Amino acid sequence: MKLATVPISGAKCTVLVEDVDYQAHTMSGRVADRRSIGDLLRGNATGLRPAVESGLRRDGDPITVSLDELSPVVRRPEKIFCVGLNYREHIVEMGHPVPDHPTLFVKYPSAVTSPYAEVTVPPALSAKADYEGELAVVIGTRVAGGRDDVSAEEARAAIAGYAVMNDFSQRDWQYRTQQWLQGKNLDASSGFGPWLTLADEYDPVEAGAVLRTWVNGELRQEHSTADLVFPPVELVRYIGNFASLEPGDVIVTGTPEGVGAGSDRFLADGDVVRIEVDGLGAVESTIRM
Repeated sequence: MKLATVPISGAKCTVLVEDVDYQAHTMSGRVADRRSIGDLLRGNATGLRPAVESGLRRDGDPITVSLDELSPVVRRPEKIFCVGLNYREHIVEMGHPVPDHPTLFVKYPSAVTSPYAEVTVPPALSAKADYEGELAVVIGTRVAGGRDDVSAEEARAAIAGYAVMNDFSQRDWQYRTQQWLQGKNLDASSGFGPWLTLADEYDPVEAGAVLRTWVNGELRQEHSTADLVFPPVELVRYIGNFASLEPGDVIVTGTPEGVGAGSDRFLADGDVVRIEVDGLGAVESTIRM
């Protein structure tokens, strides 16, 4: 089951994705709820699938929209945890040792944008603008924090599904200090989507799904998500030591080798960045400077 957040008559609605025509740049499906995926996650203790199935029986109106109209999977997550240095080859590429613990930083909701939106980079941040193709994990049920006993079973059950994100970065700003936050939070820069693929029917890490990133049609990144140093279940367990995870929260799991910083090839005005994960769809951003 794949679910998209789509604006309909002024409301953000949850739509069951049934067909995607990339040539026509459209998505077709049925309206499952007149609330967004984030609101649906936060408002249904019984889980997302039962809520969607019930909503389809009540509503179910067919709809076809341009991919450009899609909203971020979760429009304003309460928390977005990002993981740096989580693929071995990328760790080597960036000149760091393999970490014993996840390297975490936060991305603010204001940094998230639609999966096919243009990204505008102000002049002061344009010198070393970079892409990072990443697997995103969306939380479906609460994991209480401040404890060291989150089991693998609890962590796995807490994951609602998976999507794709571009952890858009400004490398010169990122490395101004030892903290990366200022280089990871440009407003409306991180495409997030295109839809949520439910975890109860597809686990991209177990499937060895390959993440690929293209810039202007040139393949820059290609790596299996099975190579994550800290996979999603372990990240949920680790974060649970100090913070609660709520429905709609997002964990962005890190990027593989092939970022622009590794070859000194940064983004320029008009570049098109496309990121795809097997089984999850793609996000695509046109860069404006």
